Amino acid sequence: HPGILGGPAVEAWPEMADFNRHVLATTFEGGTLTFRDEPLVLTRNGVPESVWMDLDYSPVRDTAGRPVGALAVVRETTARVRLERQLRENESRLEFTLKAGRLGAWELDVGTMTLVMSAMGKANFGRGPEAPFSYDDLQAAIHPEDVERRRAALERTLREQVEYDLEFRVVWPDGSVHWLSVQARPIPGPDGRVARLMGASRDITERRQAEVALREFNEHLEARVTERTTERDLMWRLSHDLMIVVDLESDGRIIAANPAWERLLGWTEAELLGTPVGHFIHPDDLAHSTQYVQALHEEASPRRTDNRYRHKDGRWRWISWSAVETGQGTLMAVGRDITEERESREALAAAETALRQSQKMEAVGQLTGGIAHDFNNLLQGIVGSLGLLQKRLHQGRMLELERFITSAMSSSQRAAALTHRLLAFSRLQPLDPKPVKVNPRVASMEDLLRRTLGEQMQLELVLAGGLWLTRCDPNQLETAVLNLVINARDAMPGGGKLTVETCNVHLDAAYAARLRGVAPGPYVCVSVSDTGTGMTPEVLERAFEPFFTTKPLGQGTGLGLSMIYGFARQSEGSVQLYSQPGQGTTVKLYLPRYVGDGKAEDAQEPGGLTDAHVAEVGETVLVVEDEEVIRALIVEVLRDLGYRALEASDGTEGLRLLQGAPRLDLLVTDMGLPGLNGRQLADAGRSARPGLKVLFMTGYAENAAVASGFLEPGMAMMTKPFAMEALATRIRDMIEQG
Repeated sequence: HPGILGGPAVEAWPEMADFNRHVLATTFEGGTLTFRDEPLVLTRNGVPESVWMDLDYSPVRDTAGRPVGALAVVRETTARVRLERQLRENESRLEFTLKAGRLGAWELDVGTMTLVMSAMGKANFGRGPEAPFSYDDLQAAIHPEDVERRRAALERTLREQVEYDLEFRVVWPDGSVHWLSVQARPIPGPDGRVARLMGASRDITERRQAEVALREFNEHLEARVTERTTERDLMWRLSHDLMIVVDLESDGRIIAANPAWERLLGWTEAELLGTPVGHFIHPDDLAHSTQYVQALHEEASPRRTDNRYRHKDGRWRWISWSAVETGQGTLMAVGRDITEERESREALAAAETALRQSQKMEAVGQLTGGIAHDFNNLLQGIVGSLGLLQKRLHQGRMLELERFITSAMSSSQRAAALTHRLLAFSRLQPLDPKPVKVNPRVASMEDLLRRTLGEQMQLELVLAGGLWLTRCDPNQLETAVLNLVINARDAMPGGGKLTVETCNVHLDAAYAARLRGVAPGPYVCVSVSDTGTGMTPEVLERAFEPFFTTKPLGQGTGLGLSMIYGFARQSEGSVQLYSQPGQGTTVKLYLPRYVGDGKAEDAQEPGGLTDAHVAEVGETVLVVEDEEVIRALIVEVLRDLGYRALEASDGTEGLRLLQGAPRLDLLVTDMGLPGLNGRQLADAGRSARPGLKVLFMTGYAENAAVASGFLEPGMAMMTKPFAMEALATRIRDMIEQG
C-alpha cells in the first residue's frame, strides 16, 4: 500500500525485490517480521520518514500443496509506538509533578462513601502509605472546630455540583494540628446526580503560620515598633511566601513588602515601595483582582485568590493569595508561589484523556500478533476460494460454485467482525448506557479472548441460563472483560486456566455491608478467575489506586483496574477482588439488574432484496466512492432496483454532478475521499440543495461519529463492510422519510 511503504500501488516495485527475497527465504512457512525497536526509513511522498511496522507472511499453495508464492500483510505500528513512548513520558512527568507539588490524590464514591487515597494523600493526614484509611477515619481526623464548616461545603458541592475548595485543620495521630487545602471536582452519574468526587489535598500548615505572622505584623506596624528582634520580624524576613501591605486609598500602592519578593520574583524592596500593585499583575487578571478586593469588604476572615505576577525577567508566576482588609485603608496579604502546582494539575488534566485512550490501545496491542495470524488465514480462505471459483467458471463447472462462494463469504464476514471489534475497543467515546444482554456479549468475545490467552492457557465460559438484563455501556463492558483477561494472562506466565462466569445474585444488606462499595439488591455478576500468582494483601489493598501497577516500567499504565472500578461505579455497580498469593485471583464485576421498558437490541441478519427495495420512477441517487470495485457494486444494485444512479470517483467530480443534476433524492458518499472529503462534499451539496439527504459510508466505528455530534438531521452513516440488502433498505428508508 503506498500509504505505508511509500511505493507505487498495485504495480511491481523493483526496489523491494531483494528485501522480499530475503524475507521469503526466512519466513516462507509463515511468520512475523517486526520493525518496532528500530524503524525503517522509507521515502513517502518524496520525504524520508521513520516508520515502525510488522510484516506477516503466509504461503500460498496450489491444489497440489506446492508453494507458489506468499501473501504478505503489512501493518504499520508507527502511531502506536509513538503513543507508547508518549505514555511513558506522561507517566514519568505525572509522577514527578505529583511529587514536586506534594499533592495527594483521592476519590470518594458518594453512594457508598468509599474512599480511595494515594500515599501522599495519607501522608497529609499523618498516615503511612500502607495504613488503612477510610472515610470514617477522615471524618474523625478533622479538627472539631472545622467539622460543621466542612460539612456545609461538602453538602453544597453535592447539591449544586460546584467545585469543592476548602481549607481546614486535621489532627494527626501524634496529636499535632495541620492545615490542609483540599480541592475536588464532582463527577455526575447516569442519573445526573453526583456519583463520586475526585480531588487532591496539600499540606498548607506553613502558609497558615505565615498568615498568622502577617496579622501579628500588622499589629507590629500599628505600634511603630522599629526594633526588629522579635519572632514576628524573623517570620517577615525569613518566610518563603510573599508578604505585602497595600494602601487602598492611594491606587493600591505598596507600602511594605518582605524579602521573599526578591527571592521569588526578582523585585527589590526599593523597586516595590510606592508602586501600584496592579503594575505587577497580568492584564488578564486585573479585573478579577479588583473584584477580589471589593469582596473583602463583605467578610472579615481572609479570602483566597490566584493570579499571575510578573517576574523581573518578564516571566509570569502564579501566586495564591490570602488577604484581609484592616479597616484602616490598608490591605495585607500573603502569597504562595503555585506555578509548579498549577502546571501539575494542567498536566494531569491533559494526560487524563490520552491515558484512558492509551489503556484501550494497550489492550488492542496485546491482540495484534494473534489477530494478524488469523487475518492471514481469513485472507487465504478468501483468495483461495475466489481463485478456485474463477477456475471453475473457465472450466464451465457451475455445480460447484456455491461451495466456493459460501467459503469466501464466511471468511469475509469473520474478517469484518474482527475489524469492527478492534474499532470498538480503540475508539474514544463517552459512556452510552443501554439495556444489555451480558451472555451474548461475552460469548461473542470468545474467539478474541482465546487469541489473547494463547494456546498454553485454557479458557472456560460458564454462562448462566436466564441471566437478567443490566444497563451499562456495552462497549465499555467488553473493554473491562478484555482488560481483566489480559491481567489474568499476565498473572499466569507458565500457563493455567481462566474462567469467565456469569450469574444472577441478590445481595442482602448484611452481606453487602461487608463488601466495599456495594449496595443491597439484585445484580448481574461477571466473574473472571485465574490460577495465577495471586496478590499479596499489600498489593490487593492498592489495586484500585490510579497509576499503581506491579508491572515493569513501560509495560502497564496502572489504570486498568481503576478504570474498571470507575466504569462499575458509573453504572451504579461495583467491582470486588479476591486473591491469595500462589492461589490465583477472582475479580467480580457487579452490575445492577435492569427492569424497564427498554429492550436489548439483537443483531439481525439482513434479508434478501424484495419489492420493498424497488425505486419509484425518476428517483436519483449519486454515489461518490474512490474504490472502483465498491462503487461499481453499489451502482449495479441501485440500477437493478430501478434507481437512476450517478457515480463519481472523487469529491470534486461528485460536486460537479451534484450541482448539475436536475433531480437528486440522495447522496451516498464515502467519508475518506481524495480532494473534498465526504463531509465537505455534503456541506457543499447542502449549500446548493438545502435539505439534501446524505448517507455516509465509513470503515471506522459508527457510534464514535454519532456520539460526537457529527451527523445532522437528514444524515445517516453505515459502517463497511455491509450487505447490499442492508444498504438498499437504508436508502429506501431515507428517501421515504419526508
